[in-house]
Amino acid sequence: MLTAGPQRSVAVNWRLSGLARGLVTLALAALALAVITRRAEFAGMAAPALLLLTPRQQNKPQSIGLTLTVAAGQVTETEQATVLAKVSGHGDATLQVVLHPAAWIAAGTAALGDDGWFRLAFRSERWGLRAVGSLELILRDRWRLAEGRLIVELPPVTCLPLPARLESMVVLSKLPVRLGEHAARATGEGVEFAGIREFVPGDRQRRINWPATTRRGTLQLNTFAAERAQVTVILMDVSTDVGTVGLSTSDLAVRATAGIAAAYLAARDRVGLISFGRQVRWITPAPGRRQADRIMTMITVDHGDGEPLSAVTRLPGAALPPGALIVVVSPLLSLRLVEALRELRERGFATIVLDVLCAEPDIGSGRIGSRDRAMAKMARRVWRMEQDAIRFSLRELGIPVTRWDGQASLDEPFAPYSRRVMVNRG
Repeated sequence: MLTAGPQRSVAVNWRLSGLARGLVTLALAALALAVITRRAEFAGMAAPALLLLTPRQQNKPQSIGLTLTVAAGQVTETEQATVLAKVSGHGDATLQVVLHPAAWIAAGTAALGDDGWFRLAFRSERWGLRAVGSLELILRDRWRLAEGRLIVELPPVTCLPLPARLESMVVLSKLPVRLGEHAARATGEGVEFAGIREFVPGDRQRRINWPATTRRGTLQLNTFAAERAQVTVILMDVSTDVGTVGLSTSDLAVRATAGIAAAYLAARDRVGLISFGRQVRWITPAPGRRQADRIMTMITVDHGDGEPLSAVTRLPGAALPPGALIVVVSPLLSLRLVEALRELRERGFATIVLDVLCAEPDIGSGRIGSRDRAMAKMARRVWRMEQDAIRFSLRELGIPVTRWDGQASLDEPFAPYSRRVMVNRG
């Protein structure tokens, strides 16, 4: 999506170019040499340089018109976008446009189209509200003796995380009576074969199973599993961010959340989100494209409009309707979150945890003594035991914990749970 801004007038400050400064240096050196040696022929060497430096103000516009069309709205990680710039009123001066990218922005090549627009490609390499950078305009006169430079800051863009791929989903045993795409245990209107029963007056004749009718001697009817929608709530834990930037726990959490939300919304489910970070923010479950936009906006941009984490004693009940599947994406480093998961299980919610912790504490490097290194290794071993104890306690409560490395699709960690129906007690 591109949004064009209005044309604006920008003042140009002219100064001597590098070539002109070289000519000035040459002229001054020639004059100094003539004075020192008292030879007039050296002064004649400065004449051509001084002649070329004669000012020609008619070729130096004091202002130009600038129109910018920048990538607005939303882009996705690794997706290429374009900045378009059109400059008017520069007369005979040659024009060069350069994009100076900000952090996590990779700038591509600039090209001038036949329509007079400069097209400068860029790519955001990390999700979030990102500053694109600045646009530098360089004007040079016909003789390249004077140049004008001006820098224009570009507005930021919202870069959405690249969703992780998910095709096989976890489905609960009890589904609400809403039309969807998940095969329920109850029979009804659907496409997945459920079994055979005797024909009852009023049934559709086109569903009669004639081979079974011939074998049993009575009319037999095919039955199909009803297709229902599920309520899924994603609990995204970004309260702790560890690991290398770009592949940290927060990076993996937002990409996994984006992929899970997209998959369940595509199946016409009602999807909600609870963001567990500096504040606790939530979106109540709803279906549709508008809900997808709301979830992606909350994942990407933290507006600071939630409840402070220190003031929250339990997860918001408005975001947790009875019978919902709770998918937790977390590194499991927050004891407050672990206690919240225990409470969820006690309330009967079917919960599954996607562990995104792929980093360990650094034991130190460089010139470190053997005693200190041994202590560091012992500390990391204790840390591993604590993490294993947390995961074991969750499994004992009936909360499965599966690990995702951020590289493979989400189908791999969810495979053992998507092939069987999860039981909910809500």
